[in-house]
Amino acid sequence: MRLGRPLLWVFCGLVGFWLVAPALIVLPLSLTGQASLVFPPRSWSLRWYANFFGDPAWIGAFWTSIQVAVLVTVVSTVIGTAAAVGLARGRGRALVAANALILSPMIVPGIVFAIGSYATFLALRLVGSLGGFVMAHTVLALPFVVIPVAARLRGFDRRLELASASLGAGRWATFRQVTLPLVAPGVLAGALFAFVTSFDEVVVSLFIQSPYLQTLPVKMYSSVSRDTDPTIAAAASMIIVLTTVLVLVASYVTVRRSRAR
Repeated sequence: MRLGRPLLWVFCGLVGFWLVAPALIVLPLSLTGQASLVFPPRSWSLRWYANFFGDPAWIGAFWTSIQVAVLVTVVSTVIGTAAAVGLARGRGRALVAANALILSPMIVPGIVFAIGSYATFLALRLVGSLGGFVMAHTVLALPFVVIPVAARLRGFDRRLELASASLGAGRWATFRQVTLPLVAPGVLAGALFAFVTSFDEVVVSLFIQSPYLQTLPVKMYSSVSRDTDPTIAAAASMIIVLTTVLVLVASYVTVRRSRAR
């Protein structure tokens, strides 16, 4: 037993290092002064960040990803929270089928969903449109909103809602003033996962892109298939920094809310 806990910490440390090792390599590569991806860098420079922000194609793809991810976060958080409440409050066999349908994007292979989305959006003339990106990414992000919100609702004391109703509050007032504040950590976690899912999505985006509308992961894929310009390392570093900041901010807000309660 005395050796079990240290061994567990060592194992967890090795797993954590294995997970963050690619980031530890990408970040130095983005600061290389050479014109190719060589690790470790022999010289240091910010030229590839300057190239990233100075190239309209790169910066346009970056802002497209931000725009799509923000819209997907809003839409999927609203729909996913409502779906989680319905699944947690309802009864019947139909809810089992509805739950399986909502969670199916986590099970269906990405390439299968991408081909189906392309065929559907081609018929609806949504290929290469902002609405098409938002719709496709929202479907992929919904499970990551429903799961944490439903988990918070399962541990929720419904007597609080009954008490609110007995005091004259309507359903919307009860949800807004009682239920939503208590499940807010789950909603925040779902919104964070939705943003990251949309921002990092590449398989579906490759199928529904157009020459005039590309997300940053698609631009990165196109770049790495043509050359080894270290600008792609700068773009990858931007994604790593952005997602890390979002996780840290969400964790800080969640901890503060927990302490306040």
